[in-house]
Amino acid sequence: MTDDPSGTDPSTTDADPRVGAVDRASAVDSGTDASSRAFVPGHVTGFFSAHPDENPRSAGSRGAGIALAEGVEVSVVPADGDELPSRSGSTDPSPIDVRLNGEGADIEPVEAVLSALDATPRTAGVEVETDLPVGAGFGVSGAAALGTALAVNDAFACGRSENELVAVAHVAEVEAGTGLGDVVAQARGGIPIRIEPGAPGYGSLDGVPATGRIEYVSFGELSTAAVLSEDTAGLSAAGERALSTLRDDPTLSTLLASSRRFAREAGLLVPEVAEAIDLVDDAGGEAAMGMLGRTVIALGDGLSAAGYDPDVTRIHQAGARLL
Repeated sequence: MTDDPSGTDPSTTDADPRVGAVDRASAVDSGTDASSRAFVPGHVTGFFSAHPDENPRSAGSRGAGIALAEGVEVSVVPADGDELPSRSGSTDPSPIDVRLNGEGADIEPVEAVLSALDATPRTAGVEVETDLPVGAGFGVSGAAALGTALAVNDAFACGRSENELVAVAHVAEVEAGTGLGDVVAQARGGIPIRIEPGAPGYGSLDGVPATGRIEYVSFGELSTAAVLSEDTAGLSAAGERALSTLRDDPTLSTLLASSRRFAREAGLLVPEVAEAIDLVDDAGGEAAMGMLGRTVIALGDGLSAAGYDPDVTRIHQAGARLL
């Protein structure tokens, strides 16, 4: 993955929202594919504190991260037939074909979003496409959930607002145990600071006003569910200290420094990640660990200067959107 050779900023394409609707209407008339599509930026969390709650809309995390121009595209394909069964009248709906990069996949938050929007009987398939590493701290599951919510609302005219759709995806992610704060951050874009946990109407966000090139390397997966199922008191205390520091000085440099300290204090730093961060520092750059994964992100050309062959993207200023 490298910067788009065309130089086109993905946040500025498809500016006219009427284009997608016209294209889909034409597709239905001609009998061709009438899927609805959405793009959701990747998101790398630098630090966080966990805030569980019996109400999943209130549950979430405080912390900060970076939205990436490299992201996830979700396509929702409606079922064939002029008369689609209602959810209440369907006792045995056909299984939905959910695919991740062309392979069959079990993505629990996606299934939960379809159910919450009464779309299960009306949906033939969900295609999730991404070049980001899966399970490595890039928010792919949250992006899949949010992209599904946006595309389903568009495909079936569900009449939900953006905040309602973000809340549906957030609840699906929280209940699946695959994340706490990616969805709200991906809906916003930029460099979101999660001031208070939860979905829209419960949580609140701010941001770091900055942009630039981001490099990353991933050495493998860490289980978000496994980390969140353990005692998170020490981790959350470290996250609260990091958040306080960043709010006092909301800059990219402070975000990276606070994230490095968080990884050490929370006991999440793994050897290969620690080595990469040190080499970037030796080369005069700034890097940190991506939560939760064996992933390193660096500003500018930090990883390249340290001798790595990284993937390259940029900070994505816009949030999730229909295509």
